[in-house]
Amino acid sequence: MPKFLRIGVHQSNVSGYTSKAWCVRRVGSAVFLKWGAVEVHGAGAGRKVYWSRLPQEKTIRCGTAQRAQDYTKAAIARRRNHRYEPLSGPIANRSPSAARSAELKQALATILIVDIVGSTAKAAKLGDARWTKVMGHYYAAVRKELKTCGGKEVVTTGDGVLATFKKPAAGIACATAIQKAMRTLGLEIRVGLHAGEYTISGGEMVGLAFHIGTRVAAKARAGEVLVSSAVKELMTAQSTISLRDHGVHRLKGVPERWRLWRVEG
Repeated sequence: MPKFLRIGVHQSNVSGYTSKAWCVRRVGSAVFLKWGAVEVHGAGAGRKVYWSRLPQEKTIRCGTAQRAQDYTKAAIARRRNHRYEPLSGPIANRSPSAARSAELKQALATILIVDIVGSTAKAAKLGDARWTKVMGHYYAAVRKELKTCGGKEVVTTGDGVLATFKKPAAGIACATAIQKAMRTLGLEIRVGLHAGEYTISGGEMVGLAFHIGTRVAAKARAGEVLVSSAVKELMTAQSTISLRDHGVHRLKGVPERWRLWRVEG
């Protein structure tokens, strides 16, 4: 099974970058994928790599062995273009430190989801080399604003970023700052925020609040920052942030309807 590793040190020297591993295996006409966040202990030939949470897995049924082989080659090429390096050693299920901290923890926070609009078309237009450079600037800008506003990066998903904040006003301020930064890069993003409880198990964030935040972001158009009613209810009366009613929406896979609000200004 070919394996690839992306070390968590970004060229911008901004802290918080998540190390990731990615594996692919072809059996006949099927391709098996596995990926997720990892911890890297040590360096060089003696380094050890551990899954920091349960990896995600996916099976692709290609129909024929040739299609599966082509899919595998393309998938490997994409990872090499995203700063992954070949990994020869094994990936252990859990590090000793992660095993000690695997107990469940409850948390309450404002959850921010950032996503690039039309990233596939943009990447095709710019080409791999220029797109990789743009993405480097994108992550650097997002992490700079997270650090300024007191946000905590939880995970990156393709061209998306998920982060948490202790206060909703800080999350909204960060969202608007990221929007301004993206204009200089020629990128359009959508942002969604939701406030609620979630569970942290072995470093992995799980819970309905995460899914609601993702669905709120999906409702936003390019250049919009949308927040759920839960975020608005936590805003103080003295807040200078202006919110406009964006109507009641049904969020895919989420019970009931939710009223959303658009950040103005």
